[in-house]
Amino acid sequence: MDIRETISVAIDALRANKLRAILTSLGVIIGSASIVLVVTVALTSQKFVISQIEAVGSNLLWAELVRSSDIAPPLSYEITYGDLNAVKSGLPAVVEAAGIRELPMEVVVGGVSVPVNLIGVTEGYQMIRRLVIFRGRYFDSVDMEMRNKFCLISEHLARRVFGVENPVGRDVRMGELTFTVIGVFRERVSTFGQSEIHDDSVIIPFTLMKYYTGTDALRTLYVQTAKHEDVDSVERQLGQLLRSRHPADAGYEVHTLIAILDVARKISLGLTIVLIIIAAIALLVSGIGIMNIMLVTVTERTREIGIRKAIGAARREIMYQFLVESLVISGGGAVLGILIGIAIPVTIQSFLPGNLRVPVSPLSVIIAFVVSCSTGLFFGYLPANQAASLQPVESLRYE
Repeated sequence: MDIRETISVAIDALRANKLRAILTSLGVIIGSASIVLVVTVALTSQKFVISQIEAVGSNLLWAELVRSSDIAPPLSYEITYGDLNAVKSGLPAVVEAAGIRELPMEVVVGGVSVPVNLIGVTEGYQMIRRLVIFRGRYFDSVDMEMRNKFCLISEHLARRVFGVENPVGRDVRMGELTFTVIGVFRERVSTFGQSEIHDDSVIIPFTLMKYYTGTDALRTLYVQTAKHEDVDSVERQLGQLLRSRHPADAGYEVHTLIAILDVARKISLGLTIVLIIIAAIALLVSGIGIMNIMLVTVTERTREIGIRKAIGAARREIMYQFLVESLVISGGGAVLGILIGIAIPVTIQSFLPGNLRVPVSPLSVIIAFVVSCSTGLFFGYLPANQAASLQPVESLRYE
């Protein structure tokens, strides 16, 4: 008997018990669909989290003075405008640098006072923090140099203070100074108040902060590198530069988003492994189901096997027949499961935000198919071997 006839006999046997074959393959369908969906969800969540972090600035560093107590440190410890210029000129891998200083303040508009976070910024801040200006404009070099009393307000503050009116060109008072609003901004990716930008924030030129603080000291020094690979070297160089320009007792911390990115990737990998193990358990259960059904099938078809052996069927032909039946059940279930696993992400894509894509990994499709078929062959071997080992005389006498 050639392989084509063996396959034909196996398929005819499955057709004779369609419902049993469908129910047996149900576990494989669920398992293979789970593998595709698990990998798809893991990839989607990983890309989303990493893209959110990278949108803040994956090649971003920021340095701050270590403040060990509530006592104000000496002015010689503070980060200065000179440090900012030294970073720009002394670190070749740095493409942009900016400094900020924050101060709690109250904005007064039309007699109404609103608490805000006042942020004095130097040039380059918009590029580093990737602020979106959707009304008005950002500061230019003239605004910075001439200490123009201009400000930008956050989108949330604009709605809270001015409602539906256009705030550009309106005046707001903060302390003894009155500023003209020249723009409304928001973060490209929200940091949920974990950065200096809060819901109610006002940005002014850093040159005007001395009116409020009395000093030109920077609270935070932001640095952006040209390439992601330069972050580690610039982190070391920035710390060394600050320590070399200040007293030995002063301490500085340099932070990056690399650690957060690494943690996000590790968490995503861990979740992917756990979910794949769960999907593998589903396939294991389905494999055991295939083995049980095939063992029952062998028992039911003992007389048929005896007749085939009596008319000359070889042992390997009997084994191949039952292995083909297992492969058809697992392979067919794998194909259906993969189609379901692909159809679900494609269907829900239209209901997701436009910037969120749900990629279906070709590798997950291949893995799901190979693992499902391998499960069918592995668990189908024992019934196939048992069927091939039956003696013709005993099989013919079986009722």
